[in-house]
Amino acid sequence: CEKGVIIRVQSPEGVKRITAAKRETVATFLKKVAKEFGFRNNGFSVYINRNRTGEITASQNKSLHLLKIKHGDMLFLFPSSPAGSSSENMDTSLPQGLLRPMGAPNVVEDEIDQYLIKQDGKIYRNRDQQLCRHGPLGKCVHCVPLEPFDEDYLNHLEPPVKHMSFHAYIRKLTGGADKGKFVALENISCKIKSGCEGHPPWPEGICTKCQPSAITLNRQKYRHVDNIMFENHTIADRFLDFWRKTGNQHFGYLYGRYTEHKDIPLAIRAEVAAIYEPPQIGTQNSLELLEDPKAEVVDEIAAKLGLTKVGWIFTDLVSEDTRKGTVRYSRNKDTYFLSAEECITAGNFQNQHPNICRLSPDGHFGSKFVTVVATGGPDNQVHFEGYQVSNQCMALVRDECLLPCRDAPELGYAKESSSEQYVPDVFYKDIDKFGNEITQLARPLPVEYLIIDITTTFPKDPVYTFSISQNPFPIENRDVLGETQDFHSLATYLSQNTSSVFLDIISDFHLLLFLVTNEVMPLQDSISLLLEAVRTRNEELAQTWKKSEQWATIEQLCSTVGVPLSGLHEYGAMGSSTHAASSAMWACQHCTFMNQPGTEHCEMCSLPRT
Repeated sequence: CEKGVIIRVQSPEGVKRITAAKRETVATFLKKVAKEFGFRNNGFSVYINRNRTGEITASQNKSLHLLKIKHGDMLFLFPSSPAGSSSENMDTSLPQGLLRPMGAPNVVEDEIDQYLIKQDGKIYRNRDQQLCRHGPLGKCVHCVPLEPFDEDYLNHLEPPVKHMSFHAYIRKLTGGADKGKFVALENISCKIKSGCEGHPPWPEGICTKCQPSAITLNRQKYRHVDNIMFENHTIADRFLDFWRKTGNQHFGYLYGRYTEHKDIPLAIRAEVAAIYEPPQIGTQNSLELLEDPKAEVVDEIAAKLGLTKVGWIFTDLVSEDTRKGTVRYSRNKDTYFLSAEECITAGNFQNQHPNICRLSPDGHFGSKFVTVVATGGPDNQVHFEGYQVSNQCMALVRDECLLPCRDAPELGYAKESSSEQYVPDVFYKDIDKFGNEITQLARPLPVEYLIIDITTTFPKDPVYTFSISQNPFPIENRDVLGETQDFHSLATYLSQNTSSVFLDIISDFHLLLFLVTNEVMPLQDSISLLLEAVRTRNEELAQTWKKSEQWATIEQLCSTVGVPLSGLHEYGAMGSSTHAASSAMWACQHCTFMNQPGTEHCEMCSLPRT
């Protein structure tokens, strides 16, 4: 009787042992492999080597003995992918032999990510005069370059850095002997896996295969954004003006770009160029967001200006002394930095704006979307504090497992399983009164375990993507203040800003939004040339657009509202038509509807002309 051998076969699902005879043919052996792994005969390939060389095919009319496959040998199984050859699983743009994990989609990462992937990232040090005993070309432990994830280096920066950058974290994962060959950044799931047929669906049945793992909350070692920078103080001051004038809290979306933050190795900075304020209802202690019909258009305009939505900002300000202009210092280590409701909102926004990542089988991992709070600081002045929530919090929010506590804003609550939804156990580690580390069930849960803080700064030398005016164009959705965006305010703005450089006048984010989204004459495709001129700071291109029919029509509409337009004719192609236009149509002072000549009451709101 012929003695059998055991062959190990490694696949992405794990290793299995298959018993075979020494003289067994390859075809018979591959049928056993297919049966064991649940594949069809042509749904996989088996190789002798891990790097996919030495393929074993059924067409080889040979025995395992002739192929020199012995007892205890390991073969490597790879599922067949419709994408094509196995070489496509390798990405040549990654340095140091980084490989895209099997099954990861071929995604296009953000420009900043593509740039940082190609950087060396190491921290180079000069020769230490006291400790280095070698020549100028030598290296020793005191002067050899450090890795970007070196914790000792990060802790000794000023101020100390608690979280390494995300790209430094990737270098740490891929820095071993295998160069990250099997690194895959898995997104956490709190839902039952579908397709398990061995038992009835939840709540009647559940098994270890489909049950999500329990989650123990840990401090995240890395962060996707390392710094938030407002280009200039004017952006923030105009946003705060709403609170100063009404006392009500306010909300806005941050538009800007992601750039390299050079103070930390391989770090990313979110630069804020503008704040868009969507429709909302604000009171002294609450904010309610309303549906925004213009949201998609705003994103499109921002993209044409080279900007993207990088985060959100809200105020939490209570005046303490109006004479001194001080505000209450309410968010600190004794209360909370972000409330549970704010963490859930931040997690929801981060899930809506995932970070594209080639090392994740899902094609995305985490998020670069940031949260900024305008609140009182220790000196009772307005401070801007930046945060993100961890990837664990994003998963809990996405799968609807996290709730706020009604009485305690600093506490969240992990939902309990019900007949409609299975919720995995969520734990966190704490220190008891005896100094021992204990594991607690997250009911309730201190939200500090979910928060990552990000430094928020203003530059010494202000940057201006959009021009700043002494008499700026009104910001959208501020009708409560009596600041409306209409052709009356546009005419006022143009009459007060008489610069000879047309680009300086038109380079206003809120003005460009009005030109595209106003109901009287929305400029859709025709404004692309102007947006390109603003993006590239090209005055000639702006002058070309100024001579178009669209600007002439806008000038005519402005001249009908009765504002003295001294100097406005300089910017239009048809300045002489002011009198003719005013005798043709008139704008209602109450609703700005353009009425036909000869009428004394507005056709839209029925109010008198004067």
